[in-house]
Amino acid sequence: MRISFHSVQDPVLVALAMSILALALSSTARAQPGEELNRVDVAGTSHQLSAPPGATVTKLVDLEAPRLITLGRNGEMFIGSDADKVYRLTPPYQDAQVLVRLEDYPHSVAQRDDKLYVATTDALLVADYQPGGTLASGDFESLARIPGGGGHNSRTLVVGPDDRLYLSLGIQGNCSDQYIGEDYRFENRRGGIMVLDESGETPRWQPYATGLRNPIGLAWDHQGTLYATNNGPDHWGYEEPREVLVRAEQGSFFGMPWFQWVDGQYRQDDCIAGESPRPASEINTPVATFPARSAPMGLDFVPEGSELGLDAAAAVHGSWATKPRGGASGDPATRREPLIAGITLTGPDSGRIQTLLTGFQDAQGNRWARPVGIVFTEDGVLYFTSDTGETGLYRVTFEEGEMPMGALLSKPDDKRGE
Repeated sequence: MRISFHSVQDPVLVALAMSILALALSSTARAQPGEELNRVDVAGTSHQLSAPPGATVTKLVDLEAPRLITLGRNGEMFIGSDADKVYRLTPPYQDAQVLVRLEDYPHSVAQRDDKLYVATTDALLVADYQPGGTLASGDFESLARIPGGGGHNSRTLVVGPDDRLYLSLGIQGNCSDQYIGEDYRFENRRGGIMVLDESGETPRWQPYATGLRNPIGLAWDHQGTLYATNNGPDHWGYEEPREVLVRAEQGSFFGMPWFQWVDGQYRQDDCIAGESPRPASEINTPVATFPARSAPMGLDFVPEGSELGLDAAAAVHGSWATKPRGGASGDPATRREPLIAGITLTGPDSGRIQTLLTGFQDAQGNRWARPVGIVFTEDGVLYFTSDTGETGLYRVTFEEGEMPMGALLSKPDDKRGE
């Protein structure tokens, strides 16, 4: 329908025409991809979230300061924590058992064959384990030291498709002269992903991907490629640099803290006086980005053959930064909100990130939950943990098919190929 306002003289007709046009425009806006989330009750709580049509969200069990989630054999689920506990759950994951108490931040767990591995801040621990078995702290022994120290003290551990153990760890601060390389003291070999070489008598960490300030989420796609979420620095303000999702391959270098990803390119960061261990020409570009100060955490790919219409999902913790300068003293309502993000890969090294679940933060900036760990089971059900507010494990079910998602988080012009 075409309306010519120049030919309409009656003010009532003009008002009617304007109303019709506004309705048409609003209907068009509602039909746009990325604007079709619905409010749903979160069963087991008094809260609601915005989620794709047909989704259900349930809080399954209370946990103390839970962090990353790992699926083991026989459907067992392991959850690390910032409360010196490793949790074990079995389907339908509505009851949690403290499998073992371990000091020094048992952030993540991995199972390989008949061994259970736990990454603490300064050690990789291992114990013999069978599904349903019991464990005590004395059953664990140290397999390898991990560069420890304060600041970004979580350690993420995953088993690769090559059956090797991969570990991510962040640098201590924004501008710490730390790098995973032989020229650095052991305690300063931080800021990226290492792989454990177990070929010799004593296992040794080897560099895998470097130049990441604080990589938390690690996940393998179905072709055997490792992806990682990274938390960027705090000293550039509220809008820059954007957080990155990277494709981490052997020898990858992402420049931090010497370079930061800003406006679709790497820029030198003058906060560190030391020379970069590798030149800018060797820096790999990110796959996609999140808004600055978002704090992306856990990452997982959807099951192979899934019809959910996305490739992966990430737990976004939200951050303490406030407008306009990125400090903590501003209006808490301006903080980046916690959410679950959906990720669509648009090419081998490019992607799009959108909101999948939101509503964890109200208009005043109060947060009732903050997602950290995330995992898909083979049936396409998503589970995530919250370590703040309503702490515990949550389950999300989706209707199969192309799934509407919320606002675009990545920048369309931030990565070639989007």
